[in-house]
Amino acid sequence: MLYRASKIISVPLMRLLWRPKVEGRGNVPASGPAILASNHLSVLDSFILPAVLPRPVRFVAKNEYFTGNPLTALWMRGMGTVSIDRENASAAQAMLDSAVEVLKAGELFGIYPEGTRSPDGRLYRGKIGVAWLALTTHAPVIPVAMMGVDKVLPPGATVPRLYRIGIRIGEPMTFAGDPGRARDRREVTDQVMEAVQRLSGQEYVPKYAASVKAAT
Repeated sequence: MLYRASKIISVPLMRLLWRPKVEGRGNVPASGPAILASNHLSVLDSFILPAVLPRPVRFVAKNEYFTGNPLTALWMRGMGTVSIDRENASAAQAMLDSAVEVLKAGELFGIYPEGTRSPDGRLYRGKIGVAWLALTTHAPVIPVAMMGVDKVLPPGATVPRLYRIGIRIGEPMTFAGDPGRARDRREVTDQVMEAVQRLSGQEYVPKYAASVKAAT
């Protein structure tokens, strides 16, 4: 009920304000589990991607989104977002455990391999959680590129701007390997990030975005 209501409100609004151009929508399977691995430019990414797809996409988000702005909290619940405590030392494993349950239920799970929003619009090195998920669940990984979303709501901005956005969805990728082997996780993650970079055209930085943010 909340999901349908959220879509009814958000889709016409986005079409009016940002005229999203979606390429490759047919690469998302009509049923069954899949991991949508996207670049991360703006807090709006988690609002826009589920709104342009016919199937619900489950993301995880920090608790603050559920306890702050009431409209944001309502949207998060409506879109089926999973709440986690990012201050908890076991938050990363909690996120992965939640993702496994989502995929076991045959749903779509969205993940940002960079782990945080890009500080400057470039694409940063992916963390290995996406590979662990793919190798553990055998769900296909679908690379996604969000484009122009950082122009709509740049870091520090509170009011969205008018700007046409784009979403490119790549073909599903399947992987074989041992989720417990570090080399396999790294290789799979790098292949996913290469696919995202081909779609987005972003400059790639072989560093973690979080470390770059911490240094500024």
